[in-house]
Amino acid sequence: MNLILTEAAEALRNAQKLVLTAHENPDGDAIGSTLGLMHVLRDMGKEVRVFIDDDIPSNFSILPGVDQIERPTEKMTADLLVVLDTAPDRIGRTGELTDAPILNIDHHISNDGEGRRLYLDAARAATCEIVYELAKELRVPFTKESAMCIYTGIATDCGFFSFANTKPFTMRAAAELMEYGVEPNIISEAMEQKTYTVVKAMSKALDTMEIFHGGQAVGLFLDEGLSAEIESTEGFIDMVRVIEGVDVALLLKCKEKDVCRASMRSKGTDVSKIATSFGGGGHIRAAGCTLNMPFAQAKATIIDAINRAMDGEQQG
Repeated sequence: MNLILTEAAEALRNAQKLVLTAHENPDGDAIGSTLGLMHVLRDMGKEVRVFIDDDIPSNFSILPGVDQIERPTEKMTADLLVVLDTAPDRIGRTGELTDAPILNIDHHISNDGEGRRLYLDAARAATCEIVYELAKELRVPFTKESAMCIYTGIATDCGFFSFANTKPFTMRAAAELMEYGVEPNIISEAMEQKTYTVVKAMSKALDTMEIFHGGQAVGLFLDEGLSAEIESTEGFIDMVRVIEGVDVALLLKCKEKDVCRASMRSKGTDVSKIATSFGGGGHIRAAGCTLNMPFAQAKATIIDAINRAMDGEQQG
């Protein structure tokens, strides 16, 4: 059931004990939206816990409350399970360990909301923009803690205000959050920080780079051995999406035997359609999916899908 903003706010208002969660392999918007909403709801006097079934990158250690994010290990009771920045099928064990009714809050156009209460606004650059709106609807004043988290999710999901999803609303929200003590330089420096090992690994990743579709697409291909050496691939795709003439950039990495993760970015092609065809999802310009097949097969499959999508759009 699709909700409007006031109905989503009312669902939050009516619950006293809440569990918040987001997708595995969490990014800035997943972490920022769960922590931001946690602070907002706690300021309302509610009992709130945050569970994410994955490691939290060390870059986010600057965010207030990040040390309170838990890994799901046992059954949880709650009035409401709030799933942020994804559909519930990507939250890992958190969904298995609580049977609370779900409120899904997202901005990904690929989220179909089937069988659950969903507030979806695909026009928003980040789920954190929706959390910003919910705080206003709930009439909860921002604090430095909530503002830091919400700003981080907004900034990271719009490429620090450089991506096409940056709208006037995005800039106005970010400006207001800064009035509560957000320091953009501290956040951007933390997000850019990488370990020496990761920076060294970038050169190995670049050695796998291949151009295809007549120079309009580029991919980095990290097989099982190379993926095991690299602790984080955050930002890797940005190294190649800047190549002149490239529309679609791809990062394919082997997470484990016969399980490969594809991340795509584009300047024009709708990569969400490609991701959705493999059971993934995302935005028109940024999307991802999992391919349950050997690495060589996954590589051939995703390249073929990108080629066909780009051919179709060019013909159209």
